[in-house]
Parts: sequence; C-alpha cells; structure tokens
Amino acid sequence: MEKLLLIDDEADVQYSFRRLFNSSEIEIHSASSGEEGLRLLPKVKPSLVLMDIRMGTGMNGLETLRRLRQTDARLPVIMMTAYGTTQTAIEAMKLGAYDYLLKPFDVPKLKQLVTDALKATRAMRQTVACQPLLESEDYDLGIVGRSPAMQEVFKLIGQTAATDATVLITGESGTGKELVARAIYTHGRRAEQPFLAINCAAIPENLLESELFGHEKGAFTGATSQRIGKFEQCNGGTLFLDEIGDMSPPTQTKFLRVLQNGAFERVGGNQPVKVDVRVIAATNKPLEEAMAAKSFREDLFYRLNVIRIELPALRQRREDIRLLVDYFLRKFARSQARPLSSIDPETLALLESHHWPGNVRELENVIQRSLVVGKSATIMPADLPAGFVTERISPVLPSTFAQRPPPVLATSEAVKEPAGDVASMARTLFTWARASSKLKVLPAVERELVICALAETQGNQVQAAKLLGITRATLRKRIEKFGIQRELSIH
Repeated sequence: MEKLLLIDDEADVQYSFRRLFNSSEIEIHSASSGEEGLRLLPKVKPSLVLMDIRMGTGMNGLETLRRLRQTDARLPVIMMTAYGTTQTAIEAMKLGAYDYLLKPFDVPKLKQLVTDALKATRAMRQTVACQPLLESEDYDLGIVGRSPAMQEVFKLIGQTAATDATVLITGESGTGKELVARAIYTHGRRAEQPFLAINCAAIPENLLESELFGHEKGAFTGATSQRIGKFEQCNGGTLFLDEIGDMSPPTQTKFLRVLQNGAFERVGGNQPVKVDVRVIAATNKPLEEAMAAKSFREDLFYRLNVIRIELPALRQRREDIRLLVDYFLRKFARSQARPLSSIDPETLALLESHHWPGNVRELENVIQRSLVVGKSATIMPADLPAGFVTERISPVLPSTFAQRPPPVLATSEAVKEPAGDVASMARTLFTWARASSKLKVLPAVERELVICALAETQGNQVQAAKLLGITRATLRKRIEKFGIQRELSIH
C-alpha cells in the first residue's frame, strides 16, 4: 500500500484528500504544520508528500521542504499554492519539489500528478539486482542472465556505477535498457538523490526542450508562468533519457552544452542555470547511421559514448530463456498471490526456439498471458499465443509436426550420437510424409536448418554457411528462397 503524507493547515483540504485518495491502494496521513509533518515522516515513511506553501503557524512550506530534502532527497514533494504565478512557487521547484499545484484543484490533474509521482518513487526505490544465478527471490525487478554476453553487461554495470561518467545504453526494444540504467543508479554514488526518466520519443518535439530545460513566463503561447525543467528538478541526481536518437537537432545542441559545461538557459531566458546531473542515455537506433545522415550530432555522440553498454537481443542469448521463464513465473506468483506454476518441457523448447522480435518484454508478456489463459498449473503448448507453435515451422508441415517437432529442430543443442539420431529423425519425418500429401520433407527440413544455423551463429552468415557445409552465396539464396530474411533481421 502506498502512503501519502498531506501537510496542510486547512481542515477542508485534509477532508477532501481523504475522500479523493483513501482506498485499499493508498493510505492518507495528515499533518497541520511543517513541524508535525517532519515528526510523522520516520513513522509514516510516505511514498509522496503533498504540502501547502503557506501555513498559518510555524515553518512555512519552503523551510519544511528544505528539511525534507535533507532527510530524504528522493522523496517526491508536490507543493500546493493559491499563488502559482509568484516566485514562491518557483523557488519550491528550485529546492527540488516534484511539481506544484494551484488551488482550487483540478481533480483529474491532481490524480494524474499523484500517479506519476508515485511511479517515480517506485522507480527510485526499486533495487535493480543482477541475478545471474537466481539465488534470491527477494527482488521485484532484476536483470537475469547467465550467458557470457550478460556477464559482460553485469561487469560494465559494476564498473560504471561507482563513477559519474556518461553512459550510452544501446540495444533493440525490449532488451531492458531502462533496467540497466536503474541498476547503474541504484548501485551508484547518487543512489540517495533523485532519478528521473524521460522518453524523448514520447514527448512532442516542440515540448521536449521545455520539459528538459524549463521555460520563462511568456516564452511561447501558453507559457503563463515560469517552469522548472527536469534538469533542475534532478539536480544532484541521475537523469535517464530514453530514445535519445529521436531528439531534434536544436535540442541536441542545447543538451550538448549541458554535458560540456553543466549549464543551460531556460526556453525564453538568457540567464545560465548551473546543474550537477549524471546523464544516462539509451537508444534502439544506430546512432552511427544517424550521424552519417546528419540527423544526430557527432560531437554529442562522442560526449554520450563515454561508456557504452550494448544489450544483446534475446535470440542472441537463448541459454538465458530458461532462467527468465523461471524468474517471471516466480515474479507473477508473488505479485498475483498465486501458487508457483511450472512449464511443460515441450513448451519450454518452443520458447527457446522462438525468434523473439520483442525480446525480454515479449517473453514476459507471453508468460503472463499463458498464466491467465492456462487451464492447469503447468503452461502447455496450447496456452501459448495463437500461431506461436507453428510460426517457426514451414507452412507445408502437417499439424502433428507443429505440435511435436523433433528435438534437433526444436532446439539447437548438439546431439551425442549423430548417425543414430539423424536416422531416427528421418524415419519420423517420412512417417509424417506418408500421413500427409502436403509435407515436402526436404524443403521443410532445409528451411529449419538454415534458421537454426543463423540463430546459433547470431546471424553471422559466414559462420552459418560453414556450419551447414555450404558457401555463403548458397546460404543467401536459401534465405531468399525460404523468405526468412525479415524473420531473422538479417541485412
């Protein structure tokens, strides 16, 4: 349950907040003065504080905010005022307030702001653990992997966390870039300071600059008051910029200045603002190509690329799928208060052979869906999404093959006795061929072997051709013939 601490000397405001927020998910605690709020802080341990700037007696809101920040700099504080255009509200933002609201309240805006602030609290206080061996079940959020590629990622996180160096995290969507950013933050020297995340692709281009750097009153239509941006709010902490490749060139220029000098100007302003912020950036776009196309600044790239962490796609670390499945099963069992489910070996084999264009995020969604629709405590092949079982099998194969593929086709594991196993597999294939006139054995097997070889070599066509015993030119013809180029993201 989330706990909210309201510090306001007006009884009507306290009553309104209890009606709006007191529920099974949120518990409201109230104080009538700054002194009382500070006394309640260690007892209540709130996830969010909402506080009036002006109170009748004792400390005012600004002094209370200073004391709160000294106690816990990561605790979001939303200030409330009937004088939103005054310098008092602006000063509150400079002191580290999460945001401020005008009285009387816009209820939908208030609820959304509280929701966003609670989300920020969870992001800052979740300890992101690297779990190569899954020895602990105490974490709600973790980076799981035993593969060599993930071991290198863990090493870089450890080496990077102890510094203030700028980090660039690259990798496909769904590989866990924000998790890595949070891991660097939670294990770093700024772990007691704020952590804010911004998705550059989710904010319209004309608003992103204001969101990052703030704006002065009158800077543009609708700028009715001064606004403090995320850089100032995060002063002393860590700012995570996701999808940095979508940042416009003008904003890139201003961002570069912050990295170089630790200073910027608000939109419409001419006074430099100094900040001390650690920047972690992430992208799923090849920035080198963006530089070549003149859509991303070279000097900004080299400023960001001080330490680079490349996250492997899930198909490049298939040995981690079994661990990830176990992790998600335990995670959902805890979060949904249900018995721990198991997974059928055939289902696991299908998961291990899937291409996973959506990476770890897709795997998590598949496991969650399978738990919801499953009819037993074990996830069976039928519980997987529609078309999942047959998508890596040639469409000419009969349904019996799709339901129970031979071990060599379902996985990429080496066989101990090649001659006997291959002969057995061939007999099985011909049995199915006699049962269905649609089965074309050689094209079906050849297509699957090409897919497995490319997956086994992480898309390296030279190595895959060598594994298959053919030339690279022949392999490329097979890729085109079977239409698997798009499926395997081979370019």
